[in-house]
Amino acid sequence: MNENNNDSRRDFVKTAAVAAAALAVKEVGFPAIAKAASPIALPALPWADNALEPFISKNTIGFHYGKHHKTYVDNLNGLIAGKPEADMDLVAIVKSSAGRADKTAIFNNAAQIWNHTFYWNSLRPKGDAKMPPAIAGMVEASFAGGLDGFKKEFTDAALGQFGSGWAWLVSDGGKLKVVKTPNAENPLSTSATPLLTLDVWEHAYYLDYQNKRKDYAVAVIDNLLNWDFAAKNLPTV
Repeated sequence: MNENNNDSRRDFVKTAAVAAAALAVKEVGFPAIAKAASPIALPALPWADNALEPFISKNTIGFHYGKHHKTYVDNLNGLIAGKPEADMDLVAIVKSSAGRADKTAIFNNAAQIWNHTFYWNSLRPKGDAKMPPAIAGMVEASFAGGLDGFKKEFTDAALGQFGSGWAWLVSDGGKLKVVKTPNAENPLSTSATPLLTLDVWEHAYYLDYQNKRKDYAVAVIDNLLNWDFAAKNLPTV
């Protein structure tokens, strides 16, 4: 086999591996994405870029995913090249850099990659017609007013987060809770297990809703939350 054929074979194997990895991510969901070590890859969206319309436009997804999310991936790979983090998966990078002043840039970019990937998976076109029983029972038990009570608390968290950040539905101590975090912070370094998240950075909604964060939050919470994903994230006893 000549050198050109060897090159072609290497290119084919590399392309096939990338395609297989992307397919695996779509089939098994978010947990597989978090396992990838350096170079950290930009994961595929779990749906088409226009699938969330009319609540989130293709234009917003193009900038949010194609620009912001991708930039965090590119930045992180540059920051960890040749460092111990290059041999870690994304979750390990986030946890090991959290709260460390000398790792702020690494944490910010790694956490934002993780947060955004979790956010995409927290959404699905038209949401879920029916909540899985496991999560439905916990919502009823954890929030006064059940689902309506959750929606109010989640909306309040999204609006109450001053500046950029995230609203989260988490499981903590066998009960569901709503929490909010600023900037790139997330629940990974706490005892809570994240189930769903809502991005309230301005780039998540400004092209569609301008300064009307509440309209964006209500639209997503009422129409796009992926309760099946939330149920899959529940801790096993």
